Amino acid sequence: MNKVSVPLDVASAEEHLMRFLSVEGVTGYEANIAAAVSDALKAAGVPASAIRFDDANTRIPLPTQTGNLIVDLPGTRTGARLLFSTHLDTVPLCAGAKPRREGDRIVSDGTTALGGDARTGVALLVVLAETLIKHKLPHPPITLLFTVREESGLHGARELDPGDLGGPVMCVNVDGQLASDLIIGAVGQENWEVEIVGRASHAGVAPEKGISATLVGAIALVEAKDTGWFGKVVKPDGRGTSNVGIFGGKDGKPAGDATNVVTDYAFIKGEARSPDASFATRIAKGYGDAFAKAKGQVKDHEGHTAEVTFSHQTAYPPFKLEEDSPAVKRAIKALKMLGIEANCLFSNGGLDANWLDKHGIPTITIGAGQAEIHTLKEYVNLHEYEKGCRLGILLATLEE
Repeated sequence: MNKVSVPLDVASAEEHLMRFLSVEGVTGYEANIAAAVSDALKAAGVPASAIRFDDANTRIPLPTQTGNLIVDLPGTRTGARLLFSTHLDTVPLCAGAKPRREGDRIVSDGTTALGGDARTGVALLVVLAETLIKHKLPHPPITLLFTVREESGLHGARELDPGDLGGPVMCVNVDGQLASDLIIGAVGQENWEVEIVGRASHAGVAPEKGISATLVGAIALVEAKDTGWFGKVVKPDGRGTSNVGIFGGKDGKPAGDATNVVTDYAFIKGEARSPDASFATRIAKGYGDAFAKAKGQVKDHEGHTAEVTFSHQTAYPPFKLEEDSPAVKRAIKALKMLGIEANCLFSNGGLDANWLDKHGIPTITIGAGQAEIHTLKEYVNLHEYEKGCRLGILLATLEE
């Protein structure tokens, strides 16, 4: 197959990216970047009437400035509606980012992360609309979705009403590094947490009268490790991973405030991931069993034990598309037309795609140059960004 030519104003595409990288919009505070995107879309020829916000922020259990940004592009030929998505927010480490070009990369000044995750996607979707309009490229009806609070729990995608999207048959989500990497599935995650209420006493005068909440927690975590639920989890009936992320006290404070007092309270929070939702739940319950067992091993002089309250809930569901599914086949075909061999991957991290698939929209995730994300060394590879833009345009215009 001869390599296809895709119209792309590279300079304009890079200009959009630089501008969006310079607009602050950490998770939960997306109003400014949403306004910048809206302005750029209108400048590209998208009518203001086609740009709207949903009310997902009213259902998100964290303060969120705005709902998801949704854009409707009417088709210029018949065909099933397509959805292109990305997320507006960045991690807090990106606050105050000052992007600059360094050869074939965009980097920060080294004091913050850059925000290529996923401002590369934000720019790509704007470039897509601009290119379709400028070159009058034939395409089916298209919806653009810019979600909020992806970085703090995939909340925008989770809380959206799929009825607001116009009935797309598939989605292209932009949130990766290499254009050749097609993420066609991802693990699900179960979050768990436990409160341990012990009993304070003087650690030097009467330690036997205390019930150490920290000791209960420590014994439980050793029990979880010894029974195979910590870290990499491989059991006869499933596999996954788990981690303990927080071991502290109330309101983010330490567990305990003095060495001469038996600690009476501890809060521990962790996660469990698996390609199988039921097994992620089983990992979480394994931790619950460990805390229940540990409770009985720490007693005061009268035989009393700590109060242990354990809970868990789904953060996002797993999903996996088959390689012969329409969405994956379309992406593989487009990459082949660009002279790129597709690499289908299963992600160990959650994506908006997890919830979009749960909403009934088969979703692949493509890359557009973001690299070393969530670090001070973050950068955007401009060659991959250009490839991602061309891939997006081709995916939007391919005949059925």
